[in-house]
Order: sequence, then structure tokens, then C-alpha cells
Amino acid sequence: MVRQPTLEDKFSFGLWTVGWTGTDPFGGPSRPALDPWEYSEKLAELGAWGVTFHDNDVFPFDADDATKQRLLGRFKEATDQAGLVIEMVTTNTFTHPVFKDGGLTANDRSVRRFGLRKVLRAVDLAAEVGASTFVMWGGREGSEYDGSKDVFSAMERYKEGLDTVAGHIKAQGYDLKIALEPKPNEPRGDIFLPTAGHALALIAELEHGDIVGLNPETGHEQMANLNYTHALGQALWSGKLFHIDLNGQRGLKYDQDLVFGHGDLISAFFTVDLIENGFPGHPDGPRYDGPRHFDYKPSRTEGMEGVWESARACMSMYIMLADKAKAYRADARVQEAMEYAGVLDLARPTLEPGETVADLLATDDGFDPEKAAERDYGFVKLQQLALEHLIG
Repeated sequence: MVRQPTLEDKFSFGLWTVGWTGTDPFGGPSRPALDPWEYSEKLAELGAWGVTFHDNDVFPFDADDATKQRLLGRFKEATDQAGLVIEMVTTNTFTHPVFKDGGLTANDRSVRRFGLRKVLRAVDLAAEVGASTFVMWGGREGSEYDGSKDVFSAMERYKEGLDTVAGHIKAQGYDLKIALEPKPNEPRGDIFLPTAGHALALIAELEHGDIVGLNPETGHEQMANLNYTHALGQALWSGKLFHIDLNGQRGLKYDQDLVFGHGDLISAFFTVDLIENGFPGHPDGPRYDGPRHFDYKPSRTEGMEGVWESARACMSMYIMLADKAKAYRADARVQEAMEYAGVLDLARPTLEPGETVADLLATDDGFDPEKAAERDYGFVKLQQLALEHLIG
């Protein structure tokens, strides 16, 4: 029996997840849409801790200020009554056709100015409802044709936009951080900042990069055949893992947005192992203590009961994997296999304290490459032990 979620788990859902009506490029909605506050009440009932939203998940794109405040006020009242934390807010710069060439990197300067205003107003909204993270996914920032974009100028405009938003956060004294969400393609043929590494490179060029980090998503990395756990690890090492999006993906294809763990299960296991247990060679190293945020879509085949079942499944999968990962780390056989494999030895610096390049070059340590080549690392046994804990 899987235990029920608690607030200590910090499970969070986007309104656009449970609120997905099943629309896809080949068909219209397969279930009705509820009001934002109805989703919040049900998520709290299921055991969620937090909720997130795009601005236009709560009010229409063309809503006037009075309508925005009325709808946002009702939503905030519902989340407060339900005991939900609004932990992250983002903005929609991808649905309306005005953004068909992007928001911050559109070739049309007037669109960029409009997009920047929309982002800045959403930042003000995020601060108003008490969010701690502002996610920026540039789903329309990119191209289908290489000749359509001056990449130098696009990076300059991306940098300008991000620094403007981050500078506004600092100027207003908001307790907010920005988290960039990479994705390689879809809806654009090629999206700027396709991976965590690309996003980290841009952050390094920002004036206000100290408050800009990452929100890596499982499917976004895996749909490019990349390793999500490695992306999380590098973001942690860089001090830039500000938020995470968990879902399921099965390989190199469109963004499936499956329930967490319903795609690459062994990858999901090691993702949870890293989040919950940290780096094996650095027990005092950086840890992620933010929300366990699910960014998935209930399958088009499901009715409303299936929507809630999918939300339960996300949380149950995480809880089960966390329990199994804890047992895996505590297993004496695993610890012995890690030692044999040299996993912990990787934490030891290659150079001795105070050793210079000249010192290194002056000796060969009696190293015999032929003998070293005979070493057995035992990686297969270590992986098999993980699988025993996962499915045994």
C-alpha cells in the first residue's frame, strides 16, 4: 500500500496539467474545462501542496484589468481556503498568433515590446500572489528556417529581455527568481535554448544572472535523447536548479507529457534518487529542496475521473520511487558495489593538494596502462542492484 501524499512532500501541479482538455493537433477537446478554482480544490483534496499557473490559465488573453483582478482574486481566495501554496507563476507567450515568431526574439520589434510588457506584468502578478519562482519557457523563440533568424541578434534580444525582467524584479524588491525552461523543438522546428547546457551558457552572459536559473523538464531533455538526471546534476553543481518539471517520456519523439514514471522508469528512479538522496560522493553537496512539480497532461482517452487518477499516479509514483531509492542507498551490497566501481573515488581530486603541473609531469606514479586496462568496474552489477530495488 502506497502512503498518501502529505504537505511535506511539496507536490505541485500546474493548472494547465489537470486542466488539459485533451486537445491535440488532430482533434478538439475530449473532456470539459473547469474553472481554475475547481481544479485547485480537487488538487488539495488529493494531497497536493502547491499549484502553479500561466497568467492566461486564470484570465483570458484579452481580459481588461478589472476582469483580471476579479478572476485572480477568486482564484487566490480558493487556493488560500484549500491550503495550497502558489509557488510558481509563468506567462503565456506562445498561444496567441501574435507570438507565432516569438515573444522576446520575434523579428518584429513591436511584438517584442508587447511581449516584454506581458512578461513584466506577469512578474508583478507572481509577486502579488506570493510565488517564489517565475518560469520562462520560450516555446515560440526559434525558427523553422535557418535563414529567417540572425542568431547573434536573437541572443542579444534574449539577453536584453531576461536582464530587463530580472532587473525589474530587483528594482521592485520582489522575492522572486527566474527559471528558464529549455526544450529542443515543438512548437517551433528549432527552439532557442534547446537544452539545459544552452540555457546555462546564456545565463552566464547576463548582467542579472544571479537570480536566473533553470527549470529542467523530464520530457524536454529525453525527447532529444539526453539524460535528465545529468541535467539536474549539472544544474545543481552550477547552483542553478531553481525548479523542476516532472513527467514521463518514451524516447525520441514528440513531447508526450506522460504521468511521471510512465515513460523511462529506470531514469525516473535515478532522478528521484538524486533529488531525495543527493550525490553519493558528496553527502554535504548541493541538494534540491524545492517543489516536486508535475508538468504532464492527462491522456486524451481519460474523462474527469481519469484526470484525478493521473494526478494521484504522479504523486504515488514519486513516493514509491523515493522509498525504493532510500532502500537502494542503504543497501550494504549497493555501498560495496559503489566502492568497487569507484563511484565514491571520483570525488577525490585528481591533483594532490598543492601539486603543480610541473609536479604532475615529473612523475608517472608507477602507472601501468596495460594493467589499468584490465580493471573490472562492475557497473552492470550496480545497475542490476538498482533494478532489484526498483522492481524486485
